[in-house]
Amino acid sequence: MHDNKDWEQQAADALKSVARRMDIKAYVEQSPLLYGLLKKAALQYVTGESRIDGLEAGQRLTAKGYAISLEYIGENTVNAEECEAAVEEITALIDDLGQQGASARVSFDLSHIGLMLDTELAYTNLAKLAARALETELELFISMAESAKTERILEVYKRAASRYPNIGITLQAHLHRTPDDLAALSASPGRIRIVKGAYQESGEVAISRSELLNERYLQLVGKALGDGHRVSVATHDEHIIEEAIQRGLLTMRGAKLEMLYGIRPELGSSLKSAGYPVQIYLTYGHEWYLYLCHRIAEYPPNLYRAVANMADPQRVDPVEAYD
Repeated sequence: MHDNKDWEQQAADALKSVARRMDIKAYVEQSPLLYGLLKKAALQYVTGESRIDGLEAGQRLTAKGYAISLEYIGENTVNAEECEAAVEEITALIDDLGQQGASARVSFDLSHIGLMLDTELAYTNLAKLAARALETELELFISMAESAKTERILEVYKRAASRYPNIGITLQAHLHRTPDDLAALSASPGRIRIVKGAYQESGEVAISRSELLNERYLQLVGKALGDGHRVSVATHDEHIIEEAIQRGLLTMRGAKLEMLYGIRPELGSSLKSAGYPVQIYLTYGHEWYLYLCHRIAEYPPNLYRAVANMADPQRVDPVEAYD
């Protein structure tokens, strides 16, 4: 007999599979009615489709005392022109944030700027963005992807970070290789973001969601901070956050909580009120379909909110939920 956790895990796995189905994505994009309904649901987690949407939401959160991280959504780009367009958009985002003078970082996936085409192209584009961001005193952050890309992502990061100290990297706690990857970053100056890991991976590659994974996550955070890294503790898991507080991790120098826009805003608000630095990770862009699927897959009860927002789009203004 299945309990609720079993069904939730099955639902999460199914959504992750659906998210990667390009035929389903194309069908959604070609159906005005379906596209419109799902976009209303996505606005709980995505600020909108334009850079202005992201910047405006970011300004409102900054005014409330949060640090922000902005991402122009996109990944697995296999067209050189589209990679160049992504670099231009991210450059414009860097410039706009620099003019605002906000406490902000810019995040992106290396596969959005060339990794799927050529590793050297990804490096060249990353270096170009890092140089621009350095001029405006902004931090760049590289997202992580499926385990098959991990080695190349880390290679590009290490090479670029040796020249540009304003680049950070994401590590996924569920991968068996991550403790070794963290040890190999001892000389890298950039901030490290630690996440559980959202991608479906085999048991040969990763730990499944469990108490074992929670402990691995906390150990990685402790190790990174102990080694002197600046660390983004990127989680909405209250158990992990409470344990991190008990262990004194969140008061260590360089520690910062990071939470995704629209998810557990009341938790982010209470933690900020308690004096912990909280950064909100915002996204914008047309490629919100995959992002929406992942947000629901991470926490299947989010599906209830998605349905409610489809029926009543006036419910959607996540910024108001942050105090």
